[in-house]
Amino acid sequence: MAQENFVEENVEAKDDRDEILELFKDLRVTDVRDGMDWVGYHGYGTVHHSIKPLWRTKIVGIARTARYMPFEGPVPNKTHDDYTAWAKWYYKEVCYDPWHADLVDGDIMVMDVSGCDVGILGSNNTLAALKAGCRGYITNGGGIRDTDEVIMQKIPVWSKFVSQGMDQTRIRFDSKDVPVAIGGVAIYPGDVIVADGDGVIAVPRKIAREVATFAHQELTGDKAGRKRLYEALGWELDETVL
Repeated sequence: MAQENFVEENVEAKDDRDEILELFKDLRVTDVRDGMDWVGYHGYGTVHHSIKPLWRTKIVGIARTARYMPFEGPVPNKTHDDYTAWAKWYYKEVCYDPWHADLVDGDIMVMDVSGCDVGILGSNNTLAALKAGCRGYITNGGGIRDTDEVIMQKIPVWSKFVSQGMDQTRIRFDSKDVPVAIGGVAIYPGDVIVADGDGVIAVPRKIAREVATFAHQELTGDKAGRKRLYEALGWELDETVL
């Protein structure tokens, strides 16, 4: 019942989506971590440090979730041509991405892939999702391959490791728009996600405004202190202190 209530609250919160994105757009992961502490969530929200960025960047957005499960098998004994046809069937019937049609600008795709070593994300489908408004991906397994192209295309991805294998025989779609577990944190559809070089933090939607208030308090103080030090050092002021 508690989970159902939480999901309902997040669904109802869609009306304030633009406001929430604006509140968090300038905040760093560390600011948000401090904001969570200020409202009593010291032990919650920080995704385990094993979930790392593929390349140094930052994203802020709203969680859209999907869960994938290991494929139970068996692996079929197919000839080359038959395997090609079977792989097409697999992508259509077993491991597909129905959430893709739901993406809107500002989404971050949070994918529970059950820790599987599988390249469910690659240079093609991540680019298509970017076009639909997806700001990046968080996964709790491999999840990402074609990494040279993904970095070149500047697709933000945080994952546990890089994978080579395709989806077939490794993973299957289970559900979308459900709570998922990523790095020790339960992430619900509609939660606020901030990710940068310091990792990933998830903010329950029901406390997002309160967290943002204290996160901005900490960011403002940090900027003021660093600005004074920049001036003392004779450094040119940049966007991180202005």
